[in-house]
Amino acid sequence: MEMMLDTNALSAWADADAALLRVLPKDRLWHLPVVALGEFLFGIRRSRERTQLERWIEAVKASCAIAEVDGDTADHYATLREELRAAATPIPENDLWIAALCRQHHLPVASRDAHFDHVRGLKRVTW
Repeated sequence: MEMMLDTNALSAWADADAALLRVLPKDRLWHLPVVALGEFLFGIRRSRERTQLERWIEAVKASCAIAEVDGDTADHYATLREELRAAATPIPENDLWIAALCRQHHLPVASRDAHFDHVRGLKRVTW
């Protein structure tokens, strides 16, 4: 099964988290939302391991499909945001975009963030 990676999955991958690596299918394409990529790049800007992580993320970008936001994503975002507002279950803004990308591409999300469970039709894979 192909899967979208949330920022915390990306961080766990960078840390070689064995539990995460067990749940990610090795023979399938992993999708990296541009939003999660931006969050990760921001996070490593002040890291003591910045140079090493920047090399690592370049390799990751070459091995994953980058999921970019487009007009269709924006429609999914608007629908999803209204659904969550009506249900009084808001989630963080960047995760709204990641969830919209998941819906658009019909993919589950690898994440430790339980708030993704509020998104109707979205399967969350955790470790």
